Amino acid sequence: MLAEAIISLGTIGFALGAGLSLAAKKFAVEVDPKEAAAQAVLPGANCGACGYPGCSGFAAAVARGEAPVNACVVGGEAVVKQLAAIMGVEASANEKKVAVIFCAGGNAEAKKKFEYYGAQDCRAAILVAGGNKTCPNSCLGLASCVKVCPFDAMEMNENGLPIVFEDKCTGCGKCVEECPKQIISLIPISKKVHIRCSSRDKGAVVKKYCGVGCIACGSCVKVCPFEAITLIDNLAQINYDKCTNCGLCVRVCPTHTIQDYMKERLKAFINEGCNGCTICAKVCPVDAISGNPKELHVVDPAKCIGCMMCVPRCPKKVIELVVPEEMLIGAKK
Repeated sequence: MLAEAIISLGTIGFALGAGLSLAAKKFAVEVDPKEAAAQAVLPGANCGACGYPGCSGFAAAVARGEAPVNACVVGGEAVVKQLAAIMGVEASANEKKVAVIFCAGGNAEAKKKFEYYGAQDCRAAILVAGGNKTCPNSCLGLASCVKVCPFDAMEMNENGLPIVFEDKCTGCGKCVEECPKQIISLIPISKKVHIRCSSRDKGAVVKKYCGVGCIACGSCVKVCPFEAITLIDNLAQINYDKCTNCGLCVRVCPTHTIQDYMKERLKAFINEGCNGCTICAKVCPVDAISGNPKELHVVDPAKCIGCMMCVPRCPKKVIELVVPEEMLIGAKK
């Protein structure tokens, strides 16, 4: 009996296996070779920043011609080139974007309404009277954005605010989606001047609850030579398409809400060939250029902020931007 049972089970198993094998061959779905090739070159982060459900979804969309080959923010230029070659098109990577926290009101600057002892999650904390910060648009400092970052590109500082490591940030947008206060945005990495505030309250109110909040004084709007800053709902906001990182707004902000993240600012240097027309001296907003008419002008590196106002105005095209060290020793870039 036992032998018969074993033989019967074996026969049934063999029959089922053969059936499944035939079914797999009959109903097999052919994979587009372009889709397989595209998926092979993708980083496998499955972050969704491309707008598709993971790398496999993006690869399928690329193969069908429905998605641009430069949509993978994680892969960068290398992946774009490989996908372009697979699809037989030409493309270049878009400028990298990184997360920027539009709030500088940490534990030392922003006042609290109460002490919060609940779940260490921003979405949970906001359910309790909108959060414990007096400012309705303030960072709650519970690191929800840090926790969802798949690339370890964020961490909390000692002041209870998240900081972003640009070299690790891929612009996937996970932190943007996670933040219930909506104070995180993706900004082109080349833009280094930011208004670190999201409050829409009037200046007098902001002063009561935050030491670094925008008070809508308008000083930055007036000083910006490129009309890149406007006041909207009591908050100064930068149009990054117009901003040149000149930094003039940083100098006039009374609350230090506007912050400059340029690691090293280039300085203007006037080469030989200057005819002393004085135009550069007249347009310099910080009086960093001096010289007599019809004589070579010079730039004071201690005053120059690298705003580039003088460069396009020079009729002789003899002004260039150099690193400070080169300027100090009189070397040319």
